[in-house]
Amino acid sequence: MRQGLNRNQIKYIAVAAMLIDHIAWAFVPTETPLGELMHFFGRLTGPTMACLLAEGYLHTRSVPRYAGRLFLFALLSWGPFCWFETSLPPVLLLEGRQTGLYLASFDKTLHVQLYFGVIYTLFISLLAIWLLDRGRGPLWLRVLGVAGLCWLSRYGDWPVTGVLYALTAYLFHRDAGKKWAVYCLITAVWLCIRLHAGGLGRIFQVGAFLTPLVLGLCYNGQPGSRRGFHKWFFYWFYPAHLALLALLKVLL
Repeated sequence: MRQGLNRNQIKYIAVAAMLIDHIAWAFVPTETPLGELMHFFGRLTGPTMACLLAEGYLHTRSVPRYAGRLFLFALLSWGPFCWFETSLPPVLLLEGRQTGLYLASFDKTLHVQLYFGVIYTLFISLLAIWLLDRGRGPLWLRVLGVAGLCWLSRYGDWPVTGVLYALTAYLFHRDAGKKWAVYCLITAVWLCIRLHAGGLGRIFQVGAFLTPLVLGLCYNGQPGSRRGFHKWFFYWFYPAHLALLALLKVLL
């Protein structure tokens, strides 16, 4: 067996980084050294899951079922994610984000939150790979469809960049050098945009460069155990930990 970490082990590391990141968002001020450090490690999760999604696409026995699982848990995560982000009830929110569906109601505006977590972005990313690989029609039309999916990803966590990471991992899965070069280029552009918007207080975003280190140097390319527990853990952990952290925010 090749030395290094298998896919399951990498996923558990990514899940741990995500938990650290979300604990920081809930309870640790971002401007503190501890907050910056926790968010730095948290930047590992989204890009890593996007890159592993491309491998999932290449090895899955059924892309429709894979997409169905992601879609189902994107919906199941919607309420917990909204609750975690806003500390408001997860179905109808008052005066929420700018994106969403607004319904007039006498003296108030009810806001149905249309902002989803990272599983939604992974679902969109899978559709983008699927369309580019097996979609009908000329290449330019499929690329236009992928651009449309990138636009739809704006309602999820890691919008656009998550889709581009997954596409990069798929298109260059046979050439690690090109894959990580394109990945770093995307990250550099994204980082410039985020730093320009948030200033040095967002310097933790450089943690996105952890993914090439973890996957490029530590990943042995093996799937690990195929037991159902490993397959379903991330799907269920994501909405469960968001709901628990949201509840703790309210109680504390």
